[in-house]
Amino acid sequence: MPVAVKKTVKFLKLSYLWVVRILFAPNHFNVPMWRRLYLAFAGGFVPDQDVLYDLRHRPKSAYLSEFDWYRSRFINDPFNPMLNNKVVCAEVLKDYAQVPETLFVKNKGRFMRYSDRKNLSNVQGAIDTVVEAGSVFMKPIGAGKGKGVHRLDYTDGKFLIDESPVSQTDLEVLLRKQDGWFFCRCIDQHSGLAKIYDKTSNTIRLITMRDPASGRFKVFFAVLRLGTAKTIPIDNGSVGGLVSKIDLETGELSEAKSLWSLSVHPVHPNSQAPIQGERIPQWDALKDKMIELAEQFPYLQFVAWDILLAEDGPYIIEANTSSGVNIIQVWGPQRQNELGDFYRAYGVIR
Repeated sequence: MPVAVKKTVKFLKLSYLWVVRILFAPNHFNVPMWRRLYLAFAGGFVPDQDVLYDLRHRPKSAYLSEFDWYRSRFINDPFNPMLNNKVVCAEVLKDYAQVPETLFVKNKGRFMRYSDRKNLSNVQGAIDTVVEAGSVFMKPIGAGKGKGVHRLDYTDGKFLIDESPVSQTDLEVLLRKQDGWFFCRCIDQHSGLAKIYDKTSNTIRLITMRDPASGRFKVFFAVLRLGTAKTIPIDNGSVGGLVSKIDLETGELSEAKSLWSLSVHPVHPNSQAPIQGERIPQWDALKDKMIELAEQFPYLQFVAWDILLAEDGPYIIEANTSSGVNIIQVWGPQRQNELGDFYRAYGVIR
């Protein structure tokens, strides 16, 4: 593709994202319209960032905006599709790390069962897969931020969707109506994380980047994402879950924060289990493993890994070509710090 065409395509993609994801972004803090427009045109900030970053009293120049994040998605081009397609990503990663087993795929109306790859399947085959596995996650092949994710269970002769009992007919309706999804096997999380909240799988978002100065891969940032009663079955901060910053040296957890409010939680709001001061099990081994994994893909300069820690080690749930900046900057601004320097080195910002 000619360079001019590539630049035009990139411009059109970013323009679309600016309109859809910034100008009309969710507004959990009821920021007035005039302020929303000002933030969108003066740097590409969304209304929630006005409150989370306290931009009425702090300089915008200290913070990376939502639009900066969208621009960062092009750092790993042309390899983004490998990560954006979750089925393909799992196939690539399984030779280097543990990943949840893919069991079933539906795409463009076609049902495909991994235990019988030669033949097409049907909705009954999908239901049989749930029965045989006992528990699966149903996920969209391409979408992110926890959108369209469901946990499907079959226990004691009954089906459940996100812990709510349903009939087989209800399950069939969901499976027929939705397209572009896959099943992966559920993995039991480590007891050290389950004790905080066991109603959701609580995953670690860990970011590796190639340091522009040294040229070596490093762990830049990590948080533990915690679900709540309102987010079952997922833990994403973008749907109201909590995030607790992980001390990169010790693995110790900070208090948890929400991206939808200014609340701070030293203990889990539902289980009342301590969060602040707890430590991630096997932390040093996990850091070493993620550096080794990043080194297997030298053409990926930045990866935001979603990791489920189990008793037998880490499972890579997703690998993302970028990371939302809110879960990073609720702990402090980054435009003039390490992430901003990385973005500048790769031409994302000036």
